[in-house]
Amino acid sequence: MIQTTEQKNNWYQSNFEMFEKSLNGESNSSTHALRRNAIARFNEMGFPTTKNEEWRFTNIAPIAKTNFKPALSYAANQVALKDIEPFVFHGTHRLVFINGHFSKELSSVSILPKRTFVENLATALKNSPELVGKHLAKYSKYDENAFTALNAAFLKDGAFIYIPDSIVLEQPVHLLYVSAGSEDTVASHPRNLIITGKHSQLSLVESYVCLTEDSYLTNVVTEIVLGEHSVVEHDKLQIESEKAYHVGTIHVYQQGKSNYTSNSISFGGSIARNTITAVLDAEGSECTLNGLSLATHQQLVDNHTTIDHAKPHCNSHELYKSILDGKSKGVFNGKIFVRKDAQKTDAKQTNKTLLLSDEATIDTKPQLEIFADDVKCTHGATVGQLDAEQIFYLRSRGIALTTAKDILTFAFAGDVVARVHIEPLKEQLEALIHARLGEGRQSRDTQ
Repeated sequence: MIQTTEQKNNWYQSNFEMFEKSLNGESNSSTHALRRNAIARFNEMGFPTTKNEEWRFTNIAPIAKTNFKPALSYAANQVALKDIEPFVFHGTHRLVFINGHFSKELSSVSILPKRTFVENLATALKNSPELVGKHLAKYSKYDENAFTALNAAFLKDGAFIYIPDSIVLEQPVHLLYVSAGSEDTVASHPRNLIITGKHSQLSLVESYVCLTEDSYLTNVVTEIVLGEHSVVEHDKLQIESEKAYHVGTIHVYQQGKSNYTSNSISFGGSIARNTITAVLDAEGSECTLNGLSLATHQQLVDNHTTIDHAKPHCNSHELYKSILDGKSKGVFNGKIFVRKDAQKTDAKQTNKTLLLSDEATIDTKPQLEIFADDVKCTHGATVGQLDAEQIFYLRSRGIALTTAKDILTFAFAGDVVARVHIEPLKEQLEALIHARLGEGRQSRDTQ
């Protein structure tokens, strides 16, 4: 266990030096200059504590105290296609990563339109350095967040997607991140970069799954750049081990009349922190953020969202829901900024939480910061339990109590699930919700 800040820094610095040695001559590249600056910045900041306002309700001491080793490699025969089959969506372009490392054998990318890239980031850094370098680490800044700094320090691989102007990618792209276990307590630091050109369209699924119940850390950063009039639907599913830790950071940069939709679904992890920032930096842009969290036992799921209305005539819509059972804890912090010149902004934010247990808790903090005067902005939060009258109504029609509760709980979650447009993913979500509700009942029955 690590006890002091100095020991923590020494641990990550020594692991960074091992990581450097594994890079085989990349030490003079611009990317590696980024790595070195990032590890130096991490050493300055250290891990956040509950004294930090952004982490006030989320104690990440279990992460800070654990000696996570970077997963420098993986055995190609460690995972077979049959192992990941339950998580695969057919009819997609699929990139698979095992403990953060690209697996060409398990990936499947069909024929793409000209000048379109769906590949791993390490390959893109070698083959298209100017295109990648123009955007990589330009939006999610490592000097502002310790986990982003760690991700940049150990940046090696992830996904790179580039959709040129006027291209509609018919098949969704599925990024499948699999934690497969290791002799060590490992950390993976995937980095995703997605760029869409003018008048282009992309449907993207990010899945984080596990083949192990071990403790590990997934620390991922995804940067998404939307060109003018482009459309991106982005579904993120996190179903990692309940002994694992997941820290996910998404930064979205939107240009004129672009449309971005996020559906963020969290089921797994001992501690799961999802941070998404969307900057609407040109007129006519639209952003929709939807989220659903299901937690039980002693899980903690923290959702931090920021929508930055930097220019006028932009719309945003936000709906985040949590279902908390057992002794689980939820956190929601949603910020909407409306800048001085962002007139005619229309922004709506809603957070709803359903508590299935007397011991489950939620800390919710919706925020509006408005510096313009001609806007329409609303926000609100509700916390409650299942409606007794609705339960009575269902029971009066011969429905068992547990079934009645499940029907109402599923209906609560279904409002977000219905917004997912990829049918195989929607079916998987419905099955996972039913399974998680069953786990919650068993947990209460054994108490």
